[in-house]
Amino acid sequence: MTAPTEPSPPSERRSSPWRIPWAAEANAPEAFAASIAAAILALSIHERLAPLIGDSSTFLLLVPSVLIGSALGGCWPGLVVTAFGAAMPFVLGWRGPEPNVLVETALFALLGVGISFVGDRLLRANAAARAFNEMSLQREAHLQSILDTVPDAMIVIDAKGIIQSFSATAARLFQRTADEVIGRNVSCLMPEPYHHAHDGYITRYLQTGEKRIIGLGRVVVGERRDGSTFPMELSVGEVRVGSSHYFTGFVRDLTERQATQTRLQELQSELVHISRLTAMGELASALAHELNQPLSAIANYLRGAERLLEAPVPDVERLRDPVAKATAQALRAGDVIRRLREFVATGENERHDESLSKLIEESLALALVGVRSNDVRIQTVRGFPGDTVFADKVQIQQVLLNLIRNAVEAMAGAPKRELTISTRAGEHGEAVVRVADTGPGIGPALAERLFEPFMTTKKTGMGVGLSICRTIIDAHGGRIWVEETPGGGATFAFSIPPGAEDDA
Repeated sequence: MTAPTEPSPPSERRSSPWRIPWAAEANAPEAFAASIAAAILALSIHERLAPLIGDSSTFLLLVPSVLIGSALGGCWPGLVVTAFGAAMPFVLGWRGPEPNVLVETALFALLGVGISFVGDRLLRANAAARAFNEMSLQREAHLQSILDTVPDAMIVIDAKGIIQSFSATAARLFQRTADEVIGRNVSCLMPEPYHHAHDGYITRYLQTGEKRIIGLGRVVVGERRDGSTFPMELSVGEVRVGSSHYFTGFVRDLTERQATQTRLQELQSELVHISRLTAMGELASALAHELNQPLSAIANYLRGAERLLEAPVPDVERLRDPVAKATAQALRAGDVIRRLREFVATGENERHDESLSKLIEESLALALVGVRSNDVRIQTVRGFPGDTVFADKVQIQQVLLNLIRNAVEAMAGAPKRELTISTRAGEHGEAVVRVADTGPGIGPALAERLFEPFMTTKKTGMGVGLSICRTIIDAHGGRIWVEETPGGGATFAFSIPPGAEDDA
């Protein structure tokens, strides 16, 4: 199958190397009539003004008619009026065949031919330009219709971060019109800290060429006109026009999947609940099986020791053996419990140097999927001097996801809903991450037991989330705690060791 070819401009379809085309066939009759009328008018003016201007100006007055013919119809009307103008003075008997008259006639003929061909070229070029402009407008309209209907929002910015194009989908997504944002910095669509840091990202890429998001895609946070934030998937492409750089971003709103994600999470929660019940049943069965023998032995040994003590004269030497064996069985039961606890609480993790800001950014975006956070103001504050921590990425993200979702759920129905995620350096150089909300807060009595297993303040909670978070943070060599937020609310904080770069 051959590829379709674009239609050639009208001037190219009519032209051929063996004929002289005029550029506008539809206007040719009008061009002939207008040029002949102009020539007749010029001759009439010459006849009336001949006593004043003489016969030498005959051909000069005919030049405008040649210009009119070639401008309106191209080559042939100009040539016809040139021949008409050159012959009419002789036909009317105004000029004789003198040498100077023949020279003037030849010069007029050459001038007319030149004007005709130049006019024809200009007319053809003008027609081709109009056809090209019309085709460009049609393509632009077609492309605009595609961009207006594409489901993903499209934003085009230049190397300075100034918005050049803003699609209709982007206008609906960010609740802003194209007129409001075109000409402004794209950071107006981002919450802090990306609002002030975005231009630095572009500058760093232009200077180093290091791609951190271009061509890769990333989950980030956007901000609507009313200040509400939402998670979005961003893919960025780059185009160079001469020495200019332009970046095209395609944005997909992840909250549009809220219903599907919510239902999926409900199913996952049910499966997790069932798996926990199964695990607890298996654990209880294992405990019962493993502890049954040492506890039975302890009971038997102590019962025998009790009978020895009932004798009139207790035999102390004989009492040593059952007491020692009961002690050994008690230690055995303790080892069983310790081994089971280590099996449940401890696991191998893979820790590497990770970007703390990226961990927070991705965790925040993922935590908002399926959560009604349209009226929650989210702010991140960077106070940790470095940006690298030594951690297991998946486990730390699980801690952040749990804390962020707990904070959003705790603020449900609160008059003020603000979530702040901040970082700072600890006393020993470790990174401290704080998740603060403006919810009802946590009382001192609950704060002391909040990280115990099966301790929860939720009506439907299992009470294992914060316990798992403490286990993860303890395995990283850090600690986790809770404190009251000034002005109301609660703040959960945890520490993790710095990475190799920040430690150095």
